[in-house]
Amino acid sequence: MTIKTFDYSLLDYDIRDDLPQAYREIWVKIASPGNWWNGSDRVAIAAEVRKAQHCALCIQRKAALSPFSVQGNHDTSSNLPPLAVDAIHRIVTDVSRLTESWLTDCLKQGLSHEQYIELLGIVVAVISIDAFHRAMGIELEVLPEALPGEPDHYRPATAVKTDAWVATIAASAASDDEADLYGGMKQSVNVLIAMSLVPDSVRMLLSLSAVQYLDSRDVPNPSKNAGREISRAQMELLAGRISAMSDCFY
Repeated sequence: MTIKTFDYSLLDYDIRDDLPQAYREIWVKIASPGNWWNGSDRVAIAAEVRKAQHCALCIQRKAALSPFSVQGNHDTSSNLPPLAVDAIHRIVTDVSRLTESWLTDCLKQGLSHEQYIELLGIVVAVISIDAFHRAMGIELEVLPEALPGEPDHYRPATAVKTDAWVATIAASAASDDEADLYGGMKQSVNVLIAMSLVPDSVRMLLSLSAVQYLDSRDVPNPSKNAGREISRAQMELLAGRISAMSDCFY
């Protein structure tokens, strides 16, 4: 018997069909081999997102004047490299105090920028979907079973290091396999460009944005609200408030 994921049919209120459809597609992507992590690793990354929110070490770090002054072990039973676990927990619990020097140190210790960006894309997706469930009073979806296969180590040829922490693909340079990343636009926002070293991380973010916010091509037009029940001004007010509450430094 196939169990349908993200089944909202028994709720006392209606949820748009495009939301569970997007979430199902993202769950399959998380379970599948990526460019730099295999399916088991990717599902383990998703699991760490949830563990981080109750990790004793992370709670101590969050309360400290500097998160780098507190040493210890994370609450985890994962087979992921400790450096990856630490990165996941820091992103989930204290992202506003991460620094470029911290990421550079991760690189020196063996966590590549490509691995970091793929990891980041999964973290963003799981946080976003879980937050929707919590807001709607729905139990969190069971994480998917990992699919077989190995990462292909694909790195886009047009990704170059400029002023970002990692190499990125400029909107004007997105072509061929990456032509879809910015919707054909010659300019884009940094929140998308920042993850372009691993294009599928951008694609997951675009998929989430389209159902939880707006299609990226509609964002620059203040008259667009994707037919939602609230106005664009109300959408932006909510987005701004949530960003402030989440210590978003972007």
